Amino acid sequence: MDAYPDLPPSAVQGVAPPHRVNATAEPVWVRRSLIAVALLFMGLFLFVPLATVFIEAFKKGLGVYWAAISDPDALSALKLTLIAALIAVPLNLVFGVAAAWTIAKFEFRGKSVLLTLIDLPFSVSPVISGLIYVLVFGLQGWLGESLRDHDLKVIFAVPGIVLATVFVTFPFVARELIPLMQVQGLEQEEAARVLGASGWQIFSRVTLPNIRWALLYGVILCNARAMGEFGAVSVVSGHIRGETNTLPLHIEILYNEYQFAAAFAVASLLAVLALVTLVLKYAVEQRVKAQMRSASSDPA
Repeated sequence: MDAYPDLPPSAVQGVAPPHRVNATAEPVWVRRSLIAVALLFMGLFLFVPLATVFIEAFKKGLGVYWAAISDPDALSALKLTLIAALIAVPLNLVFGVAAAWTIAKFEFRGKSVLLTLIDLPFSVSPVISGLIYVLVFGLQGWLGESLRDHDLKVIFAVPGIVLATVFVTFPFVARELIPLMQVQGLEQEEAARVLGASGWQIFSRVTLPNIRWALLYGVILCNARAMGEFGAVSVVSGHIRGETNTLPLHIEILYNEYQFAAAFAVASLLAVLALVTLVLKYAVEQRVKAQMRSASSDPA
């Protein structure tokens, strides 16, 4: 009777009360089919290739595997990969925090343009970004003669690899922080300002604790992309064995030389780093989701 409060009791006699329909209450066979398709897709395109890497890496025994990963060229590639990541990630961390703070906390003309520029590496091919650096810093580029006169080398050297890595990875930290900081709003920072806190105190004691998990999540994604980048780095590196090859480039050279066991052995190092990154990403992602829910449910 309560479902029809405006009608007399006699008018609703024999009428079944309305019931709530669950829009996702699909038949069991539909749900199981979708799950099966998803598992099949993941098996074919994720688990099988990943298992193949490790199977091929150890196919000829531990001796061959150890010789491949302890080769001087492989160690040099690993070192250069870590150097590029150790430089690019902190730079993108600083940029990401500054960009997110600016976009989430201030209103200014050109805000949408800044957001578009942050997303630029997602829409531009890494190969194109590498070519841009060649056109700017190469011997025939805009700054080529000036760099040569001062005995500075960017392209086919470590600086070019670092620049390319920074470009392809700089959206990750900013894009993780911007939505969270926009949801959190300005109330806590404004309250701290009213209480007399300085700008640095507001950032270190109010803003940073609220974004720490999203910040870590963005850093993990940035680091994963930095270590696995191939296209842009391939253009600016010159493929100099033992000098400008990162791990992905070294794997390509080994594979092209038909050293399949060595190529898969080095690839397994990147696979292990990817798996570790995936575990860290999942753990931090749960923290970020909990923080987002807490921020959205805060009545303040």
